[in-house]
This record gives sequence, C-alpha cells and structure tokens, in this order.
Amino acid sequence: MFTGIVEAAGTLKSIEIKGSSAKIRVDTSLDLSNVNLGDSIAVDGACVTVVELFAASFAADLSGETLSVTTLGLLKPGGCVNIESALTLGKPLGGHFVTGHIDCVGSIVSSVESGRFVEIEFRVPRELMGQIVKKGSITVDGISLTVASLTSTGFSISIIPFTLKKTTLGSKKAGDRVNIETDILAKYVEKQLGKGGKGGVSESFLAEHGFL
Repeated sequence: MFTGIVEAAGTLKSIEIKGSSAKIRVDTSLDLSNVNLGDSIAVDGACVTVVELFAASFAADLSGETLSVTTLGLLKPGGCVNIESALTLGKPLGGHFVTGHIDCVGSIVSSVESGRFVEIEFRVPRELMGQIVKKGSITVDGISLTVASLTSTGFSISIIPFTLKKTTLGSKKAGDRVNIETDILAKYVEKQLGKGGKGGVSESFLAEHGFL
C-alpha cells in the first residue's frame, strides 16, 4: 500500500528482458537504509518487490502481467521514474490509499500552461470512466492527484508547480503513456451500484432502508 506522494526521483539503470518477464535496476535518491529485500516499492505507481539492494539503487523482477499492463516495459535506460516506499504505520497519509496495482496504461491528450499551473488531459479506456469522478482521487505514474474535470474520453488535472518540479509530469507531453490507478473506493462503489447483481445497492435498496 502507498499514498501517491512521490518521495524521490529514480533513473532506470538497466532492464533485462527474460522471455515474458524482465528485471530492472533503478538508481534513486531515496534513502534505502530502511529498505529490505522483499519490500515493496512503487516505480511510476507500479508495486514491485525489491530482490537486490545496492548503495543507491535496487533491482526488481517484472512479471509478464506487469509488463503488459504498465509502462515499465517501455522504459529505456536513462529514463526517469517516480519512486515511493511502502506505507508504514506512522507515515503521513498525505495523498490517498494507493495499491500499486495499475488499472491501465493511459495517454496524455494535451498539456497546456495556465499561469503557473499546467492543465493536462488524459485518455483512459471507457470501462474505467465509472471509477473516475470530478474532485475525486486518481493516481498517474504513482502521483496522487485530484480530478479537475471529466471529458468524453478521460479526465483532466491541474498540476501545481511543486508537482511539476518534483515528479516526472513536468517533462511529459502529448502522446506520452502513463500508468493509471483509479481510487480503490470507487471500484467497490461501482461494483455495488452497477455490477453487484443480487445484493447490490440500488435506488430501491436505498429507499427501503431510509436513505431516500
């Protein structure tokens, strides 16, 4: 579990493709003194397991599933990534609950400066739109963000200068692909409201129990 608050920058040192899987090594400014083998770390929002540790880098194995549903397999040596260590007791929850399980690879439709901010529009698969709401939380490349508005093909976000400076979003442009994770609460709500079948929450259910 993570918060979506990026703690450090990372640079892909190497990626070794092994059939349908791969192994990556990431250089990072993150303090690794409290990281152990087997710990989880989010790399551009994707939860990976540390299998090797070095002074200022770590290695992780990528399954075929991870390669197919995230952008990690598209990275080239020298590419920059966002890094966050796993949530621990006592760690501030400054963003929202993020699982590190990527729902899809989205793409940037446009990136437009608006004063000191940048308005970025993202495209996502239609089936995820029911899990995205205005003013709700969403994770893009491991960054906890607030949805500014919905579009016919996705959503837009107003990015503050701090986020642009401290994460990879500052260097993103139209056409770039990004990892998207919707809010876990939205997943459960959507299931109960629209896909739960028997026992799901409906308008009649709410009325019957005094909510309407």
